[in-house]
Amino acid sequence: MRLGFLGCGTIAAAVVRALAGQGHQITVSERSTQVSSALAEEFGDVTVASNQSVLAQSDIVFLGLIADSAPDILTELQFRREHRVISFMPDLTLKRVTALVTPAQAKTIMLPFPSIAQGGSPILAMGEDHLLRALFEPRDQVFLLEAQAELNAYLAAQAVLSPVALMVAEAGQWLGAHIADTDRGKAFLRQLVSGCLADMKAEDLVQSLNTPGGYNQRLRQHLEADGMVASLKEGLTQLKNN
Repeated sequence: MRLGFLGCGTIAAAVVRALAGQGHQITVSERSTQVSSALAEEFGDVTVASNQSVLAQSDIVFLGLIADSAPDILTELQFRREHRVISFMPDLTLKRVTALVTPAQAKTIMLPFPSIAQGGSPILAMGEDHLLRALFEPRDQVFLLEAQAELNAYLAAQAVLSPVALMVAEAGQWLGAHIADTDRGKAFLRQLVSGCLADMKAEDLVQSLNTPGGYNQRLRQHLEADGMVASLKEGLTQLKNN
């Protein structure tokens, strides 16, 4: 397929990495020059072009722009009716994006995560999902959402990734102060957490680690007593409502 990317930040670059080497023709915009140039140097099927040239060389267009600046950028470009537009911008509805890319239509909102570059990543989507499934599955899994309210809830819940990463990072720092090989300790914790959560439901994992008096139970109870669960739920509700 002929794939184009308007905007080439961290998330767009991760999607490019997921699609490179699969026989597609990929064109990325000059925006974020350092990132786009690095992708073109790394992958033989990736080239860099101006925004309008990206459109000229593409049939499927991914919008990896910042929502606040997208209107000014998109309204200066000439889209074709046959362009199939996929937006990475949850803050702009499909109706709003379509108005900015007319005569093309925005059919899909796609919310990828950085792990898509390595595969095995979830992809949140609204609108039409058949194109996303053709491009990314079975390597990654598409989760199709039905309404904006559902998307808002998912967006809030996915924010747990940063606190989880912080906890693993801080535990790694603590472990490093007590062992000889800090990097090995950090690698152990990353593999432990990612592997256990990949193979078991979180609720089942908590129960399996609930050995009376065990290390996991005692640390979890300490954090719960310190208000961790209540604070987490309060934060999620604030994110969803704002």
